Amino acid sequence: MKRAALNATGLLVALFAVFPVFWMISTSFKPNREIFSSTPQPVPREPTLQHYREILTGNLIPGVTFTDFFVNSLLVAVATVLVSGLIALLAATAVARFRFRLRTSFLIMLLVVQMIPLEALVIPLFFMIQRLGLYNTLPSLILTYIGFSLPFAVWMLRGFVAAVPKELEEAAAIDGANRAQTFWRILLPLVAPGLVATSIFSFIVAWNELIFALTFINDQNRYTLPVAMTFFFGRDDTAWGSVMAASTLLTLPVMIFFIAVQRRMVSGLVAGAVKG
Repeated sequence: MKRAALNATGLLVALFAVFPVFWMISTSFKPNREIFSSTPQPVPREPTLQHYREILTGNLIPGVTFTDFFVNSLLVAVATVLVSGLIALLAATAVARFRFRLRTSFLIMLLVVQMIPLEALVIPLFFMIQRLGLYNTLPSLILTYIGFSLPFAVWMLRGFVAAVPKELEEAAAIDGANRAQTFWRILLPLVAPGLVATSIFSFIVAWNELIFALTFINDQNRYTLPVAMTFFFGRDDTAWGSVMAASTLLTLPVMIFFIAVQRRMVSGLVAGAVKG
């Protein structure tokens, strides 16, 4: 009875979490008369690809297509994942392997940064981006997202690096490997699951963020997908079919990325809980 109750509770929680996604996908295939029907149905009676055709072939902004927004978001997200992953791994290795002054203060600072709300940093970061000459460019978003991804990534990767026995590195040094070879051939493969887990977090941050993208970018050709989504909401009317279709396409890259690395992520989360 206890196991049945736990299974039933887990099933209810799963249904509660999955239902909004199901409704989003279902609505994206409904014609407008079914979306605005007084008795909406969970499954479309007459499925249609009209909303997908409208957002993929039409122009939300004159001269700019949905594909352009998708490419901008993909460039920002991939650059954020690669750069933040590399910097976080190097920083986590330094924190876990070396003892230096203000090491504890540095770790505490990482936690403090995570507590600051994003809205409080929009204005100072805006002036900083302007002084750097990066306003209205995609690198401004990449640098901002890297800054917000690094504290979590460094803190998490520190546990993975600390869990790797130092004897492995010492054995590699005895066999003639230098520091760079030890890092890339010994340490990196062992902390790869943790790197995957932090990469998912960095990807989601860069892919879904709206406030900074709306503040730092003024050129419509450089808008990212979350900003493009706002064009479906009018003052008097909202194209809910297009909103749901665009939201489905916005969700697909995150789902594909997560499915591709889920095995390493699960093993990484378990490994990171062993030590550190």
